Amino acid sequence: MTLWNGSFPFYPGPRAGFLFDTTQAAILSVFLSMLVTFLIILPGIRGRKRLFWFLRVVLSLFVGAVVLTVQFSRDWETGRVTANTSYKSFSSALLTMEVGLHIGLGGLNVTLLGAPVRQLNETIDYNEFFSWGLGADYEQSYVAGLQKGLPSPILYVAEKFRARSPCGVQRQYRGAGRYASISLWMALCTWLLSLLLLSMPLLLQGGYMLLLTATLMLFSLLLFSAVRNTPSCPIQLGPAALQTAYGASFWLTLATGLLCLLLGLGIILLSSQQPEKLKFVFELEQGRGEDEEEQGKSCLPAEHSSSLQDVLMLPLAELQQVPATRL
Repeated sequence: MTLWNGSFPFYPGPRAGFLFDTTQAAILSVFLSMLVTFLIILPGIRGRKRLFWFLRVVLSLFVGAVVLTVQFSRDWETGRVTANTSYKSFSSALLTMEVGLHIGLGGLNVTLLGAPVRQLNETIDYNEFFSWGLGADYEQSYVAGLQKGLPSPILYVAEKFRARSPCGVQRQYRGAGRYASISLWMALCTWLLSLLLLSMPLLLQGGYMLLLTATLMLFSLLLFSAVRNTPSCPIQLGPAALQTAYGASFWLTLATGLLCLLLGLGIILLSSQQPEKLKFVFELEQGRGEDEEEQGKSCLPAEHSSSLQDVLMLPLAELQQVPATRL
């Protein structure tokens, strides 16, 4: 073990098998810090209001975090297969490796993991990203992979998504991902508007905005799932074929969209059927009335004795008939 962990300080270091996504980490850090801040405030809220306030904060932060995080995630569609295939070009050596494909809205990740990891005196643990988002050049990323000498399975999978490939799947995924991303950005805006309307308070309008947020999120899923209805290009790695399915981001977006749909419908139904209960959940008129009533009771003077109350309640005519005594 050397000072620089086996690598020279002024030269490229050891290859990393996994690239840490700082964008998702920054988003989660912001929302978690906001949640911690609200939890610190929570003990200062009295009674049942604490539970309703906690639920509103957690649900609101959860929806916002999901809408932002899935924009940059790379697991909308995933696939994994273990195959016995060649490792490098111009080599007849066949190795057992696990090839993974992770497709997002702005590109794809191809992973390669040896079984075992250490083979041919090399550590076979790769994670390469090829982007087709705005301002990105997929062909340039592919050419850079060729120049770096990436393993053959990674280049083979990445070649299937080239614009020049006979499969033509890049155009489909790129278009679906772009429009799905626009729909999610619009859902983020409507989510912010719903928070603003629910806090003003305009509960009915806030419920409609939650319904619109759910509609946009579900619409983004329809746009992305349209790609799977088109003929796919087979990815054959030796005797095994790489098959893909919907990933965690897809199902998380679906669950969050359904949650917004239920919340929006619940607010609209309560607003028309039982508005008092809805106002109590959002701590509006009923809660304020109770506080004012308690404050009014605390400010009332102490009760007088019964004899003094009887005197004060005598009619004015009887008081005038009382004879006055001379001194």
